Amino acid sequence: MSDHPPKDREPAIRTVPLPADANANGDIFGGWMMSQMDLAGAVVAMRRARGRVATVAVDAMTFHRPVMVGDLVSCYAEVIRVGRTSLTVRIDAWVERRFSGEAEQVTSATFTYVAIDEQRKPRPVPASEGPAS
Repeated sequence: MSDHPPKDREPAIRTVPLPADANANGDIFGGWMMSQMDLAGAVVAMRRARGRVATVAVDAMTFHRPVMVGDLVSCYAEVIRVGRTSLTVRIDAWVERRFSGEAEQVTSATFTYVAIDEQRKPRPVPASEGPAS
């Protein structure tokens, strides 16, 4: 776990959780956080795969600290492995606390995506990076 968010790249997504995303104690549901991370991972996976992808696995998801209503959530994602049809993406979620502005890493996980065609069948991941189609 790092002590500061990546300075060398932009987050894949940024969002603010609302009261409907929280439990009775005011902490954000883990499922909400997981869905935000899946969206962030899909952004970088689609770019690298140059097309559609489907989530097939989530490995080693760790919740380091709680997320609260009003925190600015930033999800940083990077492709760490490319297979024939699959991509593994590391995602780290950080918050900027609503009132203090303090940055904290709150969650990390590894997601696996499969590149798919229009019939939702696996397709090869292109050999080199390029713009999404």
